[in-house]
Order: sequence, then structure tokens, then C-alpha cells
Amino acid sequence: MSGAADTGMTIEGVSVVPLRRIPDDRGTIFHMLRRTDPHFREFGEIYFTSIYRDVIKAWHRHSEMTLNYACIWGRVKLVLYDDREGSSTRGVLMERFLGPDDYSLVVIPPLVWNGIKGMTDVAIVANCATHPHDPARTERLDPKSSAIPYDWDVRHR
Repeated sequence: MSGAADTGMTIEGVSVVPLRRIPDDRGTIFHMLRRTDPHFREFGEIYFTSIYRDVIKAWHRHSEMTLNYACIWGRVKLVLYDDREGSSTRGVLMERFLGPDDYSLVVIPPLVWNGIKGMTDVAIVANCATHPHDPARTERLDPKSSAIPYDWDVRHR
């Protein structure tokens, strides 16, 4: 596949679930994940990561952990890459812009490469993972690695 992501493609096992925002005079409730949701697997840990504009936090994948990402503040570009042996979507890149115009939960199964790029001064991404983070079960690559055919630079379309 070329270095351009096909935003119309999806990766086997990845799901995107629109989430509810409930605003009122006091502020806004941002729904993320309930144990009664059909896409809920199990609870391991929840954490929040902040990311600054133009910073790239990539690439990483987990051997057992399913990730549940939602951008609760700001805007990020989330990019996924499937190089799993035997996957029907091996070689597919998936790009999604999460934030105020797409408040969604992205469920990322184990062994799918993922990374985020900050698109606003500060963005906050929540992750409700199925397992506590274990660095020994995490693989990392440099964001500019040629192992993943993706260019993080801005594309003028």
C-alpha cells in the first residue's frame, strides 16, 4: 500500500463507535464506555494522555491489550496500521481525526500499530484499556520508521 492512508478503509477488529455528549448550563458530560456496551471487553486501566500540537506519539502496539481511545479535549489524528499475519486487512492504514466534530470511541485490538498526532495546542486522549500497561508486552517504533508506510506530514488535499 502507498504511504497515503485510505480513510475509507477499516481494519479487521477495529470499530468506531459514535459517543454521546450531553451539554447543559453547567458543562458537558462526555460518555466513553460502559460495561453494558456490546464492544466492552474487560477493564484493565484507564489513563489520559495529553499531546501538544504537531507532536507525534507513535508507533506502538500491544500483544494482549485492546485499546479504547476517545479524544475528550482538542483534536488528534489517530493512525492505525495492520501488519498482522493472517489478517484480512494486512497492509491497510486507517486514519481518523478525533475531536469535537468526531467524538467517537475507537476500539483497537491487540497487535495493531497505532499512533496519534496533536492537531490543537493541547489535546487529551482517554484510553480505557483491557489490561494494565506492561512495557514488556509493548512494541515501539519511531514515528518516521520505514516499517510502516505512513508520512505524518500535513498533506494539502
